[in-house]
Amino acid sequence: MKVSRLVGLFFGVGLAASMTHAAPDPNFHIYLAFGQSNMEGQGNIENQDRTVDERFQILWSADNGSCSGKTKGKWAKATPPLAHCNNAKLGPTDYFGRTMVEKTDPQIKVGVVIVAVAGCSIQLFDKDKYQNYVNSIRMSQSWMTGYINQYGGNPYGRLIEMAKKAQADGVIKGIIFHQGETDAGDGQWPSKVKKVYDNIIKDLGLGNDVPFLAGEVLRVGSSKGANNNIAKLPQQSKNFYVVSSEGFNQALGDGQNVHFISQEYREFGKRYAEKMIEVLGNKLDPVAESSSSETPSSSSEAKSSSSSVPVESSSSSEVHHHSSSSTVGGVAIPNAIYAFYVGKVSYAGDFVQVPLTLSRSGFVNIRLYSVLGAEVVSVNRILSAGEHDVLISKKKVPSGVYMMSVITESSQIVQRVNLQ
Repeated sequence: MKVSRLVGLFFGVGLAASMTHAAPDPNFHIYLAFGQSNMEGQGNIENQDRTVDERFQILWSADNGSCSGKTKGKWAKATPPLAHCNNAKLGPTDYFGRTMVEKTDPQIKVGVVIVAVAGCSIQLFDKDKYQNYVNSIRMSQSWMTGYINQYGGNPYGRLIEMAKKAQADGVIKGIIFHQGETDAGDGQWPSKVKKVYDNIIKDLGLGNDVPFLAGEVLRVGSSKGANNNIAKLPQQSKNFYVVSSEGFNQALGDGQNVHFISQEYREFGKRYAEKMIEVLGNKLDPVAESSSSETPSSSSEAKSSSSSVPVESSSSSEVHHHSSSSTVGGVAIPNAIYAFYVGKVSYAGDFVQVPLTLSRSGFVNIRLYSVLGAEVVSVNRILSAGEHDVLISKKKVPSGVYMMSVITESSQIVQRVNLQ
């Protein structure tokens, strides 16, 4: 390969969009959320709701990205609103995600994909019949059309589209659901919900053990009868569970008492999370990061010896930015700004293990190239500051010699990797 091509290749990887899908991070847990207005969230967003752990991310599903700079199909910190920018507020998904982050291992990151349309029937999520439903409400409930159009006119289709994007980055662990107020009088509602669930599992290629958590509606107000339907959901599948709304009675003054208040949404989200944790159990444990035979001291030495990252010593142990140069195939690349270590890359069980030490949290892209310059795999991660082992499926990377590019938002390292 010519020198000019090699240099261009490794400087260009951080700028060009990859045509390959990122290998999913087994420690990035994805949850799907859908329903009607209570899943959108109708609670006022208060100061306590605006601070979110970076481990909790939202993959924006709506076409409009006017709130908080969110863009369809892109991950962002999960600050409310999470459903869309048109009248969505604080909802159960907010504190579901926060609680999942709080109560699972620090190595676990949580991402949510949410699609919710106020006032809709479960028919809107029927992939075979949704268009008939949209046509039927176009005149009588024309206000709903705007909400539906935020999801390309097909909310179920958008949910699947975004879920597939999420699967490129993480692993779908479960589904949370809040809908039924509109269908309180429909005795066939439980089986209709089961049909939607079955379609999701099939369309995403998921296993037969994905939990589906449905929240009860308010036990007062015009839609309280929907709880009779919701109580029957566990009869539809061993994977169906009900999350109680007991004690929630301070409904918003909306005339019909169908929406929760902010504090109830916070508590409801926690209840969803606690049930999910109970159901998933050890499936929430992180993939082991230390399956190699190295001792802690030898691992530290490997990080030091295999990384071309110059770092100043500091009493605060902070990793500092430096202007330096690195070498790719004997060609010096000047002015690379580094703020992280790359340790010894090796096989660890069924994975390729890439040890990283970051001075600050943010986006990381790792790419492996064959000696001929062909991209073998591309992995995107959102990582917190500190030490991490990024895992890549061994099936994607057979033994051999590779060039590896590691890029953060402001830094880049390129180095040779020999996997045996």
